[in-house]
Amino acid sequence: MSHPDLRRMMADEFFVWQATQERLHELVDGVPVLPAKMMTGASRAHDRVVVNVIRELATKLRGGPCRPTTDDLAVRIPSGNVRRPDVTVDCGEGSARDMAVADPRVVVEVLSPSTMTFDRVRKLAEYRTVPSIAHILLIDTEAPRVDLWSREADGSPDGFWRRSTHDGLDATLALPAIGVRLALADLFEGSSFAPPAEGG
Repeated sequence: MSHPDLRRMMADEFFVWQATQERLHELVDGVPVLPAKMMTGASRAHDRVVVNVIRELATKLRGGPCRPTTDDLAVRIPSGNVRRPDVTVDCGEGSARDMAVADPRVVVEVLSPSTMTFDRVRKLAEYRTVPSIAHILLIDTEAPRVDLWSREADGSPDGFWRRSTHDGLDATLALPAIGVRLALADLFEGSSFAPPAEGG
């Protein structure tokens, strides 16, 4: 849902406007819109994984300069868009009144059937343009699977991105930019999955 009655905004104007709203919005091409998950509703499976991710990151980052944040805090995209990942790891110092993270290093999107294609295509492309982001996690909720995109410096402004897929509850993944390793068994704790189709 967008607000066609509003004139197009810059990001700073958007945050002033957002402070007067009851619901969180993103800014897309200058227009405030509700995040897709707010229009379709987040499932119990989605919520469980988000909580697990925040718990694991908060525990492993405790005492350091980085901390996980919820989608209450937004990420500024260089194009001018403003996005709200399910989880962001912020390694910057900001004021208590800030509405966006200061130094995003990791973003996490927990996929659902209704938003999967959008998250895998447009939002992934946008996150890759944020210079400070080193890792992007796309977490499935229908199978114990995580797609991890990691930036590898190659001398270009955007760097080179390497994709790795981590399958199964025995798998682990490393986030060297923040010195953390995550076990899929912890991320999917309490989740249940349909058995694979025969022959699949």
